[in-house]
Amino acid sequence: MNKFVNKLKEGYWEVYFSNGQLQFKGNYINGNRDGYWEYYWSNGQLRSKGNYLNGKKVGYWEIYRTNGSLTYKGNYALGMEEGYWEGYWDNGELYYKGNYINGKEEGYWEYYYENGQLHYKEYYIV
Repeated sequence: MNKFVNKLKEGYWEVYFSNGQLQFKGNYINGNRDGYWEYYWSNGQLRSKGNYLNGKKVGYWEIYRTNGSLTYKGNYALGMEEGYWEGYWDNGELYYKGNYINGKEEGYWEYYYENGQLHYKEYYIV
């Protein structure tokens, strides 16, 4: 399981909260997170899941609340938000949607009330 090579984290790791619940699991290569990772809340609910490359978030990620409901989802490129993202209210309704370029909002973004009705639109220029 958890091991060090030349003082760097290496291979598959699991870390637990003091209550015995899994806190996170994933792989390290040369001390950097690499590949698929999962993080958990202390109540056992999934907190987030996605991939790393050389210690930076890449690809599709999902982030959850302590009750297990989805908070937001989208893509990363080298640790920054990239492409289409959606965020959600506690009740599961869409809260926002829009695109990122290099971690910054770009183009039209839409924001919604908790009842699903459109609240407003914004346009961002990078």
